[in-house]
Amino acid sequence: MFNPSDFANIARTEESFWWFRGMREISFALLDPRIPAGRVRQVLEAGCGTGHFASLLRQRYDAAVVAIDLEWEGIRYCRERHSALPAQASIAALPFPDGAFDLVTNMDVLVHFPEGQEGAPFAELVRVVRPGGLLFLRTAALPIFRSRHSVFTWERQRFTRRRLAALARANHLEILRLTYANFLLTPLAFVKFRLWEPLTRQPPASGLVPLPGWLDPLLYAPLALERWWLAQGGGFPWGQSLYLLARKG
Repeated sequence: MFNPSDFANIARTEESFWWFRGMREISFALLDPRIPAGRVRQVLEAGCGTGHFASLLRQRYDAAVVAIDLEWEGIRYCRERHSALPAQASIAALPFPDGAFDLVTNMDVLVHFPEGQEGAPFAELVRVVRPGGLLFLRTAALPIFRSRHSVFTWERQRFTRRRLAALARANHLEILRLTYANFLLTPLAFVKFRLWEPLTRQPPASGLVPLPGWLDPLLYAPLALERWWLAQGGGFPWGQSLYLLARKG
Protein backbone atom coordinates (compact mmCIF):
# COMPACT_ATOMS: atom_id res chain seq x y z
CA MET A 1 0.00 0.00 0.00
CA PHE A 2 0.98 3.61 -0.66
CA ASN A 3 0.61 6.43 1.85
CA PRO A 4 -2.52 8.23 0.55
CA SER A 5 -1.47 11.53 2.11
CA ASP A 6 1.25 11.92 -0.54
CA PHE A 7 -1.22 12.02 -3.45
CA ALA A 8 -1.83 15.74 -2.89
CA ASN A 9 1.92 16.37 -3.07
CA ILE A 10 2.20 14.35 -6.29
CA ALA A 11 -0.74 16.14 -7.90
CA ARG A 12 0.76 19.51 -7.02
CA THR A 13 4.26 18.80 -8.34
CA GLU A 14 4.21 16.05 -10.98
CA GLU A 15 3.97 18.27 -14.06
CA SER A 16 6.90 20.54 -13.20
CA PHE A 17 9.06 19.02 -10.43
CA TRP A 18 12.55 18.08 -11.65
CA TRP A 19 12.34 14.39 -10.70
CA PHE A 20 9.00 13.79 -12.41
CA ARG A 21 10.04 15.61 -15.59
CA GLY A 22 13.37 13.86 -15.83
CA MET A 23 12.10 10.38 -15.08
CA ARG A 24 9.21 10.73 -17.54
CA GLU A 25 11.66 11.65 -20.28
CA ILE A 26 13.88 8.70 -19.35
CA SER A 27 10.83 6.43 -19.47
CA PHE A 28 9.91 7.51 -22.97
CA ALA A 29 13.53 7.32 -24.13
CA LEU A 30 13.41 3.63 -23.24
CA LEU A 31 9.89 2.97 -24.56
CA ASP A 32 9.77 4.93 -27.82
CA PRO A 33 12.21 2.80 -29.86
CA ARG A 34 10.08 -0.29 -29.14
CA ILE A 35 6.74 1.31 -30.02
CA PRO A 36 6.50 2.48 -33.64
CA ALA A 37 3.27 4.12 -34.78
CA GLY A 38 0.28 1.86 -34.31
CA ARG A 39 2.26 -0.77 -32.39
CA VAL A 40 0.10 -0.64 -29.24
CA ARG A 41 -3.68 -0.46 -29.13
CA GLN A 42 -4.52 -1.54 -25.59
CA VAL A 43 -2.42 -0.29 -22.67
CA LEU A 44 -2.73 -0.93 -18.94
CA GLU A 45 -1.26 1.58 -16.50
CA ALA A 46 -1.19 -0.62 -13.38
CA GLY A 47 -0.86 1.65 -10.37
CA CYS A 48 -1.83 4.88 -12.09
CA GLY A 49 -1.57 7.24 -9.11
CA THR A 50 -3.11 10.55 -10.15
CA GLY A 51 -3.38 9.39 -13.78
CA HIS A 52 -0.89 11.82 -15.29
CA PHE A 53 1.38 9.17 -16.81
CA ALA A 54 -1.65 7.28 -18.15
CA SER A 55 -2.80 10.43 -19.93
CA LEU A 56 0.66 10.90 -21.47
CA LEU A 57 0.65 7.29 -22.70
CA ARG A 58 -2.72 7.89 -24.34
CA GLN A 59 -1.54 11.05 -26.09
CA ARG A 60 1.87 9.76 -27.12
CA TYR A 61 0.86 6.39 -28.54
CA ASP A 62 -2.73 7.10 -29.56
CA ALA A 63 -3.80 4.03 -27.61
CA ALA A 64 -6.73 3.04 -25.41
CA VAL A 65 -5.32 3.24 -21.88
CA VAL A 66 -6.92 1.49 -18.92
CA ALA A 67 -5.80 2.91 -15.58
CA ILE A 68 -6.11 1.17 -12.22
CA ASP A 69 -5.01 1.99 -8.70
CA LEU A 70 -5.65 0.44 -5.30
CA GLU A 71 -5.97 3.77 -3.46
CA TRP A 72 -9.21 5.71 -3.73
CA GLU A 73 -7.34 9.03 -3.45
CA GLY A 74 -5.48 8.22 -6.67
CA ILE A 75 -8.72 7.26 -8.40
CA ARG A 76 -10.28 10.58 -7.39
CA TYR A 77 -7.36 12.65 -8.72
CA CYS A 78 -7.33 10.63 -11.93
CA ARG A 79 -11.00 11.37 -12.55
CA GLU A 80 -10.82 15.04 -11.60
CA ARG A 81 -7.60 15.96 -13.40
CA HIS A 82 -7.57 13.73 -16.48
CA SER A 83 -11.22 12.95 -17.19
CA ALA A 84 -10.39 9.26 -17.09
CA LEU A 85 -12.46 6.37 -15.75
CA PRO A 86 -9.94 4.39 -13.73
CA ALA A 87 -10.80 1.20 -11.88
CA GLN A 88 -9.94 0.44 -8.27
CA ALA A 89 -7.98 -2.80 -8.25
CA SER A 90 -4.81 -4.39 -6.92
CA ILE A 91 -2.03 -5.45 -9.25
CA ALA A 92 -1.96 -8.69 -7.25
CA ALA A 93 -5.43 -9.59 -8.61
CA LEU A 94 -6.00 -7.84 -11.92
CA PRO A 95 -9.63 -8.00 -13.17
CA PHE A 96 -8.63 -8.65 -16.80
CA PRO A 97 -8.35 -11.79 -18.96
CA ASP A 98 -5.04 -13.29 -19.99
CA GLY A 99 -3.23 -11.41 -22.76
CA ALA A 100 -5.57 -8.41 -22.74
CA PHE A 101 -2.95 -5.68 -23.32
CA ASP A 102 -0.22 -4.83 -25.83
CA LEU A 103 1.67 -2.84 -23.19
CA VAL A 104 1.52 -2.96 -19.39
CA THR A 105 3.28 -0.22 -17.42
CA ASN A 106 3.91 -0.29 -13.70
CA MET A 107 5.77 2.58 -12.10
CA ASP A 108 7.14 2.33 -8.55
CA VAL A 109 4.47 -0.05 -7.24
CA LEU A 110 6.30 -3.33 -6.55
CA VAL A 111 8.29 -1.63 -3.79
CA HIS A 112 5.14 -1.39 -1.69
CA PHE A 113 4.88 -5.17 -1.37
CA PRO A 114 6.83 -6.84 1.46
CA GLU A 115 10.09 -8.40 0.34
CA GLY A 116 9.42 -11.93 -0.81
CA GLN A 117 5.82 -11.17 -1.84
CA GLU A 118 6.59 -9.43 -5.15
CA GLY A 119 6.38 -12.61 -7.21
CA ALA A 120 2.57 -12.86 -7.32
CA PRO A 121 1.89 -9.26 -8.47
CA PHE A 122 4.72 -9.47 -11.01
CA ALA A 123 3.22 -12.67 -12.43
CA GLU A 124 -0.17 -10.94 -12.64
CA LEU A 125 1.33 -8.11 -14.69
CA VAL A 126 2.88 -10.65 -17.06
CA ARG A 127 -0.37 -12.64 -17.29
CA VAL A 128 -2.33 -9.76 -18.82
CA VAL A 129 0.33 -8.95 -21.46
CA ARG A 130 -0.46 -10.52 -24.83
CA PRO A 131 2.15 -12.81 -26.41
CA GLY A 132 4.66 -10.51 -28.09
CA GLY A 133 3.52 -7.59 -25.93
CA LEU A 134 5.63 -5.46 -23.60
CA LEU A 135 5.98 -5.03 -19.85
CA PHE A 136 7.55 -1.73 -18.75
CA LEU A 137 8.34 -1.42 -15.07
CA ARG A 138 10.21 0.95 -12.78
CA THR A 139 11.16 0.32 -9.16
CA ALA A 140 13.13 2.08 -6.48
CA ALA A 141 16.64 0.63 -6.42
CA LEU A 142 19.31 -0.35 -3.90
CA PRO A 143 18.60 -0.23 -0.14
CA ILE A 144 21.48 2.19 0.42
CA PHE A 145 19.31 4.94 -1.12
CA ARG A 146 16.34 4.39 1.19
CA SER A 147 15.31 7.78 2.63
CA ARG A 148 12.81 9.41 4.96
CA HIS A 149 10.66 9.94 1.84
CA SER A 150 10.79 6.16 1.30
CA VAL A 151 9.53 5.60 4.84
CA PHE A 152 6.84 8.26 4.44
CA THR A 153 5.42 6.65 1.29
CA TRP A 154 5.39 3.18 2.96
CA GLU A 155 8.04 1.72 0.71
CA ARG A 156 8.68 -1.87 1.82
CA GLN A 157 11.67 -2.85 -0.29
CA ARG A 158 14.09 -1.75 -3.00
CA PHE A 159 15.38 -3.85 -5.88
CA THR A 160 18.70 -4.77 -7.41
CA ARG A 161 19.24 -5.51 -11.08
CA ARG A 162 19.88 -9.17 -10.27
CA ARG A 163 16.59 -9.60 -8.38
CA LEU A 164 14.52 -7.93 -11.08
CA ALA A 165 16.22 -9.96 -13.80
CA ALA A 166 15.46 -13.15 -11.87
CA LEU A 167 11.78 -12.17 -11.66
CA ALA A 168 11.66 -11.53 -15.41
CA ARG A 169 13.33 -14.82 -16.29
CA ALA A 170 11.15 -16.80 -13.89
CA ASN A 171 8.16 -15.45 -15.81
CA HIS A 172 9.69 -16.34 -19.21
CA LEU A 173 10.19 -12.75 -20.35
CA GLU A 174 12.74 -11.63 -22.90
CA ILE A 175 14.64 -8.74 -21.32
CA LEU A 176 15.03 -5.87 -23.81
CA ARG A 177 16.37 -3.22 -21.41
CA LEU A 178 17.34 -3.52 -17.75
CA THR A 179 19.20 -0.54 -16.37
CA TYR A 180 19.56 1.68 -13.37
CA ALA A 181 18.73 5.38 -13.69
CA ASN A 182 19.12 8.52 -11.59
CA PHE A 183 22.79 7.58 -11.44
CA LEU A 184 24.60 10.92 -11.66
CA LEU A 185 22.99 12.25 -8.49
CA THR A 186 23.86 9.20 -6.37
CA PRO A 187 26.80 10.85 -4.55
CA LEU A 188 24.49 13.65 -3.43
CA ALA A 189 21.79 11.11 -2.53
CA PHE A 190 24.22 9.09 -0.43
CA VAL A 191 25.29 12.14 1.56
CA LYS A 192 21.69 13.24 2.09
CA PHE A 193 20.12 9.86 2.90
CA ARG A 194 22.93 8.07 4.73
CA LEU A 195 24.64 10.99 6.49
CA TRP A 196 22.52 14.13 6.74
CA GLU A 197 19.11 12.60 7.49
CA PRO A 198 20.41 10.20 10.20
CA LEU A 199 22.58 12.94 11.71
CA THR A 200 19.70 15.40 11.95
CA ARG A 201 17.20 12.66 12.91
CA GLN A 202 14.61 14.04 10.54
CA PRO A 203 11.23 12.28 10.74
CA PRO A 204 9.64 10.63 7.70
CA ALA A 205 8.30 13.26 5.31
CA SER A 206 7.50 13.74 1.63
CA GLY A 207 10.39 14.86 -0.53
CA LEU A 208 7.99 16.61 -2.91
CA VAL A 209 8.52 20.09 -1.55
CA PRO A 210 8.94 23.42 -3.37
CA LEU A 211 12.54 24.20 -4.32
CA PRO A 212 14.33 27.49 -4.98
CA GLY A 213 13.96 28.55 -8.60
CA TRP A 214 17.66 27.93 -9.36
CA LEU A 215 17.78 24.45 -7.80
CA ASP A 216 15.07 22.65 -9.78
CA PRO A 217 16.78 23.02 -13.20
CA LEU A 218 20.13 22.17 -11.61
CA LEU A 219 18.77 18.82 -10.37
CA TYR A 220 16.93 18.18 -13.63
CA ALA A 221 20.06 18.57 -15.79
CA PRO A 222 21.71 15.24 -14.78
CA LEU A 223 18.49 13.37 -15.60
CA ALA A 224 18.36 15.06 -19.01
CA LEU A 225 21.91 13.87 -19.66
CA GLU A 226 20.97 10.36 -18.56
CA ARG A 227 17.98 10.42 -20.89
CA TRP A 228 20.30 11.19 -23.82
CA TRP A 229 22.69 8.38 -22.89
CA LEU A 230 19.91 5.81 -22.44
CA ALA A 231 18.41 6.83 -25.79
CA GLN A 232 21.78 5.91 -27.36
CA GLY A 233 21.46 2.42 -25.90
CA GLY A 234 23.68 3.04 -22.87
CA GLY A 235 23.05 2.03 -19.28
CA PHE A 236 24.24 2.68 -15.74
CA PRO A 237 25.91 0.35 -13.20
CA TRP A 238 23.86 1.63 -10.26
CA GLY A 239 21.27 4.28 -9.50
CA GLN A 240 18.31 5.24 -7.37
CA SER A 241 15.77 3.73 -9.81
CA LEU A 242 15.71 0.58 -11.91
CA TYR A 243 13.93 0.10 -15.24
CA LEU A 244 12.83 -3.14 -16.92
CA LEU A 245 11.49 -3.37 -20.45
CA ALA A 246 10.65 -6.93 -21.46
CA ARG A 247 8.74 -8.85 -24.12
CA LYS A 248 6.40 -11.73 -23.41
CA GLY A 249 7.08 -14.78 -25.53
